[in-house]
Amino acid sequence: MKRIFFALFLFFALPATGFADWPQIHGFFEADYGVKVSDDNTKRDNYNILEQRLQLRLNHYFSGENYLAQKGGALAFRGDFTVDEYYSGKTDFELRELNLSLTPMSFMDVKLGRQTLTWGTGDYLFINDMFPKDYVSFFTGRDDEYLKKPSDALKVSIYQELANIDLIVIPHFTPNTTPKGDRLSFFDSFQGGIAGVNSDRDIIEPPFQMSNNEYALRLNRNFGSNEAALYYFHGFDKNPRSYMDEAARKLYYEPLDVYGASLRGPFASGIGNVEIGYLNSRDDRDGTNRMVENSFFKAMAGYSKDLGNDLRVGFQYLFEQRLDYDEYRDNLLPNDYRWDEYRHLLTNRITKLFKNQTVMVSLFTFYSPSDNDGYVRPSVSYDISDQWKITFGANLPWGEDDITEFGQMKRNKNIYTRVRYSF
Repeated sequence: MKRIFFALFLFFALPATGFADWPQIHGFFEADYGVKVSDDNTKRDNYNILEQRLQLRLNHYFSGENYLAQKGGALAFRGDFTVDEYYSGKTDFELRELNLSLTPMSFMDVKLGRQTLTWGTGDYLFINDMFPKDYVSFFTGRDDEYLKKPSDALKVSIYQELANIDLIVIPHFTPNTTPKGDRLSFFDSFQGGIAGVNSDRDIIEPPFQMSNNEYALRLNRNFGSNEAALYYFHGFDKNPRSYMDEAARKLYYEPLDVYGASLRGPFASGIGNVEIGYLNSRDDRDGTNRMVENSFFKAMAGYSKDLGNDLRVGFQYLFEQRLDYDEYRDNLLPNDYRWDEYRHLLTNRITKLFKNQTVMVSLFTFYSPSDNDGYVRPSVSYDISDQWKITFGANLPWGEDDITEFGQMKRNKNIYTRVRYSF
């Protein structure tokens, strides 16, 4: 398989002049290596990422007198072939994009098939964006592109004077990719602490049936230079937070409705944004079931500014409140872990470009004064040429307690490098 992988890389890296009649295929070849700088109990002692990746991208625009050509039809493909040395050279293929888009009417766009979905105003913070994420990629040092996971969906966008409408239907549930103990350790309540390969849980996904379809709706409109949006989501929490059967160590993704709003626009010579969301836990509307996660209220505010000379800074504040907290607390058993009612989180991003914008130095910091934990993500990337790029970075989570969001990740500190050839 490795030989095939290498041959594919050479084939697509060849100059395109000899293949002028072939479809325009683009993509990249990439090698990633991340060294651990803290001890844990995962599958490997020395590293948590060592892989080679080939991504191919193809866009086809229909032509002629057929319906698809008349409606601006386009077919998009994006797929990743990987060789993962963390699992002894395991080969895999991930279809990240395969969809058909067209404009059936002058005020409507439609996209059908696998696609990456995103909305909201946060920078690495998500309130109304309930589409799936890959946090294992995030904490191991893969490119930011891999934080967002694709979904199989139908997206319809309608453009009207009163407001634009985005309606998304997702027939097949896709969860977040979260640490399971093999590559990244995490807090496992069944183990009573941070667990690695000793974790033993069974996570139940919603069955594939029509009643489990997920729906997402966004209404947005510009008021001058400001963009306002309303959101609604009907589906499931993407993290397995609730217990289906505690004795059998079974977790599940509880049903969730999310109602929210956001506003983004010019503010104090920069860009400001605010966003709020109410997350309604449908299986525990009163907060009295200790097995099921309660409803939440979340709000955040952000500000970013270009200071000139290719220097940009951004700040965010996130507030979270677990609702019906008295009912939640009163129904806990003596040995249950008790989560806090409030959480405050601050973030800061600093980005500076050097050498004609070929070198980018970035630092992103999370800090929670309520949880007394945080996460630092420094990185340096260099565009050696139009094809070659090298990146160095680190993932440095820390925390006082094992049960907080970043505290449970404190044994996953790593330093990584990534080399990419684009074609």
